[in-house]
Amino acid sequence: MTDAEKKSVIARDLSTLKPFRLVKFFSFTGLIVFLLSTIILVWIISNHTKQMLIEQSEGYARVLANNLNHQVFLQFVIPALRRYGKIAISNPDQFERLDTIVRNTTHGMHVQSVTIFDRDEGIVSYSTISDLIGKKGLGRSEYQKALKGENNSNLNFSGSILSLMPTTDPIFCELRTFIPFRQEKGPGQSTGPIMGVFEIVQDLSQEFTALIRLQGVIIGTAVIIMSALFVVLGLIVARADKIIEARAAERRKLEEKLNHAERLAGLGKMVASVSHEIKNPLGIVRSTAELLARRLRKLAPGNEYLAKIIIDETGRLNGIVSEFLDFARPQKPKFEKTSVNDLLRRVITFMEPELKKQNIKFEDGMQDGLKPLLIDQEQLYRAFLNIFVNAVHAMPDGGVLLVSTRKLPRRSKASLLIEICDTGEGMDAEVQEQIFNPFFTDKTRGTGLGLAIVKNIIENHNGTIMVTSEKGEGTVFRIEL
Repeated sequence: MTDAEKKSVIARDLSTLKPFRLVKFFSFTGLIVFLLSTIILVWIISNHTKQMLIEQSEGYARVLANNLNHQVFLQFVIPALRRYGKIAISNPDQFERLDTIVRNTTHGMHVQSVTIFDRDEGIVSYSTISDLIGKKGLGRSEYQKALKGENNSNLNFSGSILSLMPTTDPIFCELRTFIPFRQEKGPGQSTGPIMGVFEIVQDLSQEFTALIRLQGVIIGTAVIIMSALFVVLGLIVARADKIIEARAAERRKLEEKLNHAERLAGLGKMVASVSHEIKNPLGIVRSTAELLARRLRKLAPGNEYLAKIIIDETGRLNGIVSEFLDFARPQKPKFEKTSVNDLLRRVITFMEPELKKQNIKFEDGMQDGLKPLLIDQEQLYRAFLNIFVNAVHAMPDGGVLLVSTRKLPRRSKASLLIEICDTGEGMDAEVQEQIFNPFFTDKTRGTGLGLAIVKNIIENHNGTIMVTSEKGEGTVFRIEL
């Protein structure tokens, strides 16, 4: 194949691969974009859910604080002022009464702790956590905002999706809500002066853990699904790559065969015309040499061998020309049912004198009971004969020639296998690759068309021929018909 032809084939292969590469690119890109979009969407939804949870918890705290404000003012502040004249939570009786009111009000509620800050100095006057009572400066800016009448919250959160791992710290989430503690002018009206600040602490760790676990499940599921899709797509792409590469290789082989066939066709036409032109004068030379031999026998006895040399060489040249013609213009097979074993034994019988002369032992490994096949006897006879002659040439010092036949299983495309094995000189890999090429020969004499003609004959019978050989180990020809 010329460089231009190779470039043309490569260009066609690339034009075939470009659309597929675009499909691969968009497929993998689409999966990656879908995975990232899923993760971003899950993140947005989880953050929105988190915000809703916080707002709901803040609203819950405000409702609870209003109820506490009402209960504490009515059941503690007013009775304490009437009885003691002032509010003194340090008094055990007052503290116990306030503690009872707060705990009864918050009983069964989703509240971790309730703290009441003093109005003037920010001291913890009361807390369901006894260790906090009397401490100062715990409210910070949230306390100051509540003194100004502004409800506010502070979220303490630690942890992430990695906190779901067994060896990591658990998720912690605490919502602190600060609400003014006011006097009531009337029933249910918390519009009076601010007396202090309520701090209601809610533990949202369980809710946030469930939220992050759901987030992890969704992301994990998306990753698993995307990974599975990546694997499936990868397998499909790998399979498609192999199919495209196989088709490209097959197309290249077909184009090479086509180019080879075109070259052989042109060569065949040239050989046929040249051989035809040679054959006629060659016949005249042979006839003249035969006449010359008869005359020399009478006029110059003992010199007729000169004419015989001309006759022998013209005969050899005629055989070469015939081979050229057979290769250039192969005959169409005339099929008829024939026993392949009988045909092989016929060739062996013809070769028997030569086998004995070369000290070659023949071994018959042909399977009995094989059904006759539709073959051209004369063409296959010539093909087998050519292989046997090559085997004899490969064993100049004697050896073994084994011919075997056997029936192939039904799943095979062929029905009969023929093996012709010799123990001769063998061939190296380079020779094996070229052995069926026209005009190739490793001998000093010959046209190199013998095995090329054999291959044409076998292929005209819809068969195949293969050769395996090792240098110094012998050669095996396998023919399937």
